[in-house]
Amino acid sequence: MAGLRILVVDDSVLLREGLVRVVEEAGHEVVGALGDAVDLVDRVGEVDARLVVLDVRLPPTFRDEGVRAAIALRRARPEVGILLLSQYVEVAYAQELLGSGAGGVGYLLKDRVASLDELDAAITRIADGGTVLDPEVVTQLLGRRRDPLESLTRREREVLQLMAEGRTNAGVAAALTIGVGAVEKNVSAIFGKLGLDDSGSDHRRVLAVLAWLQSSAG
Repeated sequence: MAGLRILVVDDSVLLREGLVRVVEEAGHEVVGALGDAVDLVDRVGEVDARLVVLDVRLPPTFRDEGVRAAIALRRARPEVGILLLSQYVEVAYAQELLGSGAGGVGYLLKDRVASLDELDAAITRIADGGTVLDPEVVTQLLGRRRDPLESLTRREREVLQLMAEGRTNAGVAAALTIGVGAVEKNVSAIFGKLGLDDSGSDHRRVLAVLAWLQSSAG
């Protein structure tokens, strides 16, 4: 494939410069190297990037700014490829980005950046509309898919079922005749057992409900 116009986003100067070098050595053109993902959709349009390589955790909170920006970019410009990089396997983020089932996305551990061939192959596949997942991400996704609710207690399952019905914590408490505090403890336990890290947003509740629905459908 001919060289692509690629935008690199990573808060670490050393890693960002390393990514730029590796991408250019692979025969692609780096049209921008950013330290954050603020207004990413507009910035991608300004440089006419064909693919974006970005970290999952970016300023200012270093939680999920990268994946949030990636999801917004996917909605606004689905033709732009996205390669997310992470230091660790964060399955919830992978699920959220891949939830639509559309291609042109990838999720790799940062260790893969050390291999020029590995990174170039990922970029090429994503640009062609394919999906690239780190083997460790695949392992954890498949492991969760076998039975994501297996570790939940009976009470936690009851709480999750009521969450799936759209009830608030207060509504769950009323239905089960327990205190709101008890519901909050159960909800926190559910998030922990499903591996849904706190990102400062409500998306964990949605993912937990999706896990319940998928399990019920199976």
